[in-house]
Amino acid sequence: MNRKPTSYSPYLYLILITLFLSSCGSRETLRGVFKNQTPFEAYVSSLKTAKLDQTAVGQDWLAAGEAALQTPTTVTLPFKETGYFPADEPRALGYKVEARRGEKLVVSLEMKARQTMQVFMDLFEASTAPFTIPKRVASADTAATTLTYVVDEDMAHLLRIQPELLRGGTYTITIQAQPTLAFPIPGKSSRHIASIWGDPRDAGARSHEGIDIFAPRGTPVVASANGLVSRVDETPRGGKVIWLSDRDRGQNLYYAHLDQQLVSAGQRVTAGDTLGLVGNTGNARGTGPHLHFGIYRYGHGATNPYPYVHQSGAPIPAVKVDAALIGNWVRVASKMANVRTQPSAKASLYTSLPKNTPLQVTGAANNWYRVRLPDQSEAYIISSLVEGIAKPIALKKLKQEHPLLDAAHPEAGQMDSLPAGVAIPVVAINGQFELVRQPDGRLGWLQSAE
Repeated sequence: MNRKPTSYSPYLYLILITLFLSSCGSRETLRGVFKNQTPFEAYVSSLKTAKLDQTAVGQDWLAAGEAALQTPTTVTLPFKETGYFPADEPRALGYKVEARRGEKLVVSLEMKARQTMQVFMDLFEASTAPFTIPKRVASADTAATTLTYVVDEDMAHLLRIQPELLRGGTYTITIQAQPTLAFPIPGKSSRHIASIWGDPRDAGARSHEGIDIFAPRGTPVVASANGLVSRVDETPRGGKVIWLSDRDRGQNLYYAHLDQQLVSAGQRVTAGDTLGLVGNTGNARGTGPHLHFGIYRYGHGATNPYPYVHQSGAPIPAVKVDAALIGNWVRVASKMANVRTQPSAKASLYTSLPKNTPLQVTGAANNWYRVRLPDQSEAYIISSLVEGIAKPIALKKLKQEHPLLDAAHPEAGQMDSLPAGVAIPVVAINGQFELVRQPDGRLGWLQSAE
């Protein structure tokens, strides 16, 4: 097992913060000096100016930010997690989400802390090439609680959340994917789409460049965005069609098979304005009335409209575990417990741990705990497989004097020395190390004799 992350004393906090402020001035001054940088970049620059990047705590903080991008937790949206940032241990969160062109990622952050603190939220495109630095595409101002980003390409994205140095508190993070366009038929949703992007057409000679939304003849069809009606026409394939220029997003919206067209070319409309009525004109004759809806990006051609208009019906999962355990130790309560890469029984198996293995709870999502494992990595375990450590599993009477260690590692620092003859409660076991509770309530580690 690796040694636990370094903890820093309150005296060091005071010294470092004093140095930081005296070297760099107020936060408002920093924002002025580094106004062309993201808040995270400006903060890193200020650390370097104050030479805090040369201290152990500064280096650990920078390393935590890099690790969050190198080993993110893959999550399925919508996602919600609550957890704790300890002030004495630099920590950053990294999440990986699959995103599709046209949808909007919305990240909401709620912090509860005794002191005002900066928290940096940065979103990156995840590069598939090795040794490539992820491209940052969005950042939230340190005073903001929400980050939004309209996805430009189908690819995984990385989200990093990191508080400023030597500040801690409880966080709740929510990540959702939302549509960027209004659904083109009011009262309908993606559940009413019967033919999707890429379906074969003309015996496989071409592919469907849009989505078909079925509705009764005469149902209103509305503008999905503010724009300019660029063309109102009738064609053999599309029948009665309308083209709407959405210049804000660099694309044209295409409405086909209409029964009636109720706008004129050159007319400006706002999202929700009626453009026409559902029908089955053009090559849709003989099928049920429906709207063919397509999106054509300027200079790129057709793109899948589904992510642009799909509103997920999945509720944001509530945190259903005992939040009092967050930031504390638990132990495996079952004979063997599976630990997963994500808070889901369908997620990949990360590892399996034997009974009484100690774990530190760092967060919670749904009915899962996010835990730090003995090797210092983090993964998820369902809450029913762990228990608190208030009740000891054994009472150990020491036959000789033993050093009390601050980590389950042979080279860990010695916290204290326990005299021979003392009986001490054992609350968890990690290999040859036992987690014990001293009479004053402090926890420490004993190395068992081989």
